[in-house]
Parts: sequence; C-alpha cells; structure tokens
Amino acid sequence: MEMAAEEQIAHAGVVATAMHGCGLRFAHLPDWMAHQRPPCLLELHTENLFALPSVAHRRLSALREHHAFSLHGVGLSLGSTDGLDPHHLQQVAEQVRRYEPLLVSEHLAWNRIDGTCVPDLLPMPFSLDALHAVAANVQRTQEALQRSIAVENISAYLMPPPADFDEAGFLTELTQRTGCTLLVDLNNLHVNQLNHGHDAWSLLRGLPSASISQWHLGGPTEVDGAWIDTHASTVPEAVWSLYDMAIDTVGPRPTIVEWDQDLPPLQTLLDLAERARKALTRRSTPSCIRSNALQEQFA
Repeated sequence: MEMAAEEQIAHAGVVATAMHGCGLRFAHLPDWMAHQRPPCLLELHTENLFALPSVAHRRLSALREHHAFSLHGVGLSLGSTDGLDPHHLQQVAEQVRRYEPLLVSEHLAWNRIDGTCVPDLLPMPFSLDALHAVAANVQRTQEALQRSIAVENISAYLMPPPADFDEAGFLTELTQRTGCTLLVDLNNLHVNQLNHGHDAWSLLRGLPSASISQWHLGGPTEVDGAWIDTHASTVPEAVWSLYDMAIDTVGPRPTIVEWDQDLPPLQTLLDLAERARKALTRRSTPSCIRSNALQEQFA
C-alpha cells in the first residue's frame, strides 16, 4: 500500500489504451454494447452498482472483458467522525471483487452524521483532528478492499476556516500516513478558484507528484454568479490548460472525462477522451517550453 503512484500504475499493467476514458453512464450502455470500440478506461459510480439486477451486471462484466474499469465512490463519507458504515463498505468491497477495477477512488468529504446521510459532498476542515479521522477511515477502507485507494479533492461552496493545514498540506499528510494516492479533479480546482479566488496552479504544485495516480476533467455550470460542479457541460478551456500544465509537471496519469447530467451523445464523450489521450501522448514540444508557456496563462 505504500508504492508510489507511478509504481502502482506500472504494477497494475496500465498501457496507453487504458490511460484515458470517460464516465460510463447507463444511458450510454446500449451504445457501448452495440459497437466494439477501442479499449479505454471506463469509470462507474460504485454506489450505482449496489442494487443492479443480475442482467445489468452480466452486461457490465461483458464490457469489462474489453475495457479497464475504475470504481469511483460518492457515499463512503471518508470524513465522518462516526467512522465508516460497515454495510456500505461491505458493498463497495463486493463490487471491487466483482469487477477487479484498475482504479478505486473516493472523495475527501463527509455526507453522514449520526446515521443520517445528506445528498452532497461536504468539505473537511483541514485540521489535525480531521486528519486523524480521515486517515483512520482510509486505512479501514484499504484493509477491507485489500488495495490502496485514491482520494479526490472536492469543489467546496462553503470553505472551512483556516486550521492546521492548507488543502495541499492536508492531502500530502494523508498520503504519507495511509499510503493512499490522490485523484486530482482539475475542474474542482478550477471551480474553487472561480468561487473563492484560490490559486489552482499553486495548489497543484503543492501536492506530492509521486502520490498523484489519476486526473479528472469535467465541466461546471454558472448559477447566479457562482460556479457549481454539475458535470453537465463540456470541459472548459481553462481546465484543459490546467491539464496540460499538470501533465508537464507531474506526468501522464489515467484520465477520466466526467459528464453526469444533460448527457450528450456518447461520441461527444469519446471525442473529449480522445483530446485527453492526445494531451497524454504528445511529445513534439519540450516539456519545459510547454510548461512555461502555460504557466503564463495562470500568472
């Protein structure tokens, strides 16, 4: 559980065909089943698998024979001081055993207290007490799954007051204590910059590169002057620019394009995933030149 992200990726046998992909939404499943497409990385929300009928699991298992899977959780509540819900954790473990995904991830958030769940990902205070709670929950999760997980940064609409760490320091300490890796959602960094003035590039540079195992790309929606991480639009150019900088600085990592609401045709998602693939594999321009040019956009 203490391998660097690069080692975990190599150990898992990730090849170029599994380095990019998109969220697999059930509305697109018939299209996936009807056409043989080049292998890619498909992300499913873990909780959406819990109550699926057996026929749906058979279809997904058939798809799994041709594509790598990533299971991405939204309800484990890693930040809960109540600890983890054992039944929920058991269900996650069952899906991990069923699909043997290449990647498993969950959010740095909480959404459960005193047995009550709320339909949102609530932000963590970056305090030492919170770190103790999250680290214990991450370790318990990894023990139950018998593998390391990636923890994702979130869009926060109410920012907790300053505490013992900044966000980068909190995530760095979490990786050191637990051996987990980081799923860096670049759209979430962008949204927090738009809403709160946070410097997305500075936060990215503050993260331990060796612990970053995945990238997420998505599109926000502006509502009454605020930006919401709806995953209901295309990836904005500012996020693509941040992605280029991330690749130049950290290196290529498995990348998922997310789109959850107002779903477009599947081909739209495949086109976005192809753009990510091209960014991951470009070699024509020296990285130092690309990185300097991109940093000027965020100066």
